[in-house]
Amino acid sequence: MAGNKTIQRAAGQTAARQEQGGKATMQQYIKQMQSEIKKALPSVITPERFTRIVLSALSTNPKLAETTPQSFLGAMMTAAQLGLEPNTPLGQAWLIPFWNSKTRCSECQFQLGYKGLIDLAYRSGEVSVIQAQVVYDNDEFTYSFGLEPQLKHVPAMGARGNPTHVYAVFRTKDDGYGFEVMSMEDIRAHAQRYSKAYSSGPWQTNFEEMAKKTVLKRVLKYAPLKSDFVRGVAQDETIKTEISEDMYSVPGAYVEVEAYEVDDTTGEVVKMKGDSAGGEETAEQ
Repeated sequence: MAGNKTIQRAAGQTAARQEQGGKATMQQYIKQMQSEIKKALPSVITPERFTRIVLSALSTNPKLAETTPQSFLGAMMTAAQLGLEPNTPLGQAWLIPFWNSKTRCSECQFQLGYKGLIDLAYRSGEVSVIQAQVVYDNDEFTYSFGLEPQLKHVPAMGARGNPTHVYAVFRTKDDGYGFEVMSMEDIRAHAQRYSKAYSSGPWQTNFEEMAKKTVLKRVLKYAPLKSDFVRGVAQDETIKTEISEDMYSVPGAYVEVEAYEVDDTTGEVVKMKGDSAGGEETAEQ
């Protein structure tokens, strides 16, 4: 289609410019993509606001400008199609740079935040309440499953102790409901098994937020949500090196990554494994 040809042509031009320009050429490219961004965005966010947010992310996090143009633009357009603001204090989504030790280049991954997951669920129009909570040692907490499932959580007043469980609940507009509970041990085991970035990034800098997202994704499998929500969640933790008018149709890839630390407020990479005074990365994780 014409839109795809426009995107691919611009991507090629930007890739050539990046060899000479770095961050400035990436910013220029975003501005060139205004019409495509406008087509991708749902009504919940304006193209002008989304562009400002992405440009701010580039300015705040210089590592993003070092990623390949194709992967950065793929992550950006994925966020645009989902209508989520990346790398803001809202915590809806993140554009995160990874050093790919196989391809020997830095690539940008799209990550869905737990607040973005909640936002997508509400947008589906099927749920009236959805939330995730952390339980601590001194809280009053009981739950049971079966034909009459029950869940009760009363947070302790004062010192609450260490976290023990995370749970997520939803209620539909026709008064159906569901909940899921995971212990901290279950969360860690799940993350170690399924997340390639468990040893670094948000799992290390913001464990509780990632734990909430994990439980939410589990419980929402049982909610009567539309296919658009399911397709949106499938974009989480993907790296896309192709651009399309329908980013859902672009296959995502995973990379062997270097460790990194991200500022929870700004999304800025604070440190990457192997960083030296000269800013060079090591070859292997």
